[in-house]
Amino acid sequence: MTSRVEHTDVGAYALGLLETDDRVAFEAHLLICPSCRDELADLAGVASVLHGIGRVEEPDPPSPEGQDDVIDLLRRRKAADRRTRRGTFVIGMAAAVTLVAGGLTIGTQLDADGTPQVAQDHSSHMGPAEQFYVEGKPIEGKGAAGVTGGLVVESKGWGTHAALRLAGVQGPLECELISVARSGERRVMTGWSVPPAGYGVPGSPDPLYMHGGSATPLQDIDHFEVVTSAGEKLLTVEL
Repeated sequence: MTSRVEHTDVGAYALGLLETDDRVAFEAHLLICPSCRDELADLAGVASVLHGIGRVEEPDPPSPEGQDDVIDLLRRRKAADRRTRRGTFVIGMAAAVTLVAGGLTIGTQLDADGTPQVAQDHSSHMGPAEQFYVEGKPIEGKGAAGVTGGLVVESKGWGTHAALRLAGVQGPLECELISVARSGERRVMTGWSVPPAGYGVPGSPDPLYMHGGSATPLQDIDHFEVVTSAGEKLLTVEL
């Protein structure tokens, strides 16, 4: 990454796989890229989950003078292939565990030499869905007994984007957020599992925040529903 900073380097950075120059360049990139900061927050637990995956060893030293240069070239290509495969594996695994919420806020501070460093605050981070909900204008829904929640919605070129807040739900359950068009067409926007501890209940007071998307334009939607896999309606949000 020495020539330029890539957004996909956030996974390698979270795992400590970047060389010194690349790490410094990426930390400077974090100063101006909110999306990378959010993704890095979500990947906070990746290093421990993938413990034991380290840097690939450097290629063997060049062949002594007089040996066939072709052998040395093949060794270097083999080492480069190993690095490529390891990098692909690490980024894939990092993406696979992104759903393990990190729960930290990314800030910046400078060392004495002016090098930007990443500061972490595990107590105040809001994920993208929660931040969108808090900064928007929530529409309160009507819930089943004990269930509360609401939506923040916005129109997109591809359809409708929504952030859901849900509380008062005990698990285990499998749920979906559904958009219901004026025509009656129903589209699943997102789905999730509620663990036995639940959300927004005694012993597990934090509500659930989720993103969702529907191809139905916002102006064509009549209402939204949160339903269980058994067909029980937990929440209805009217527009």
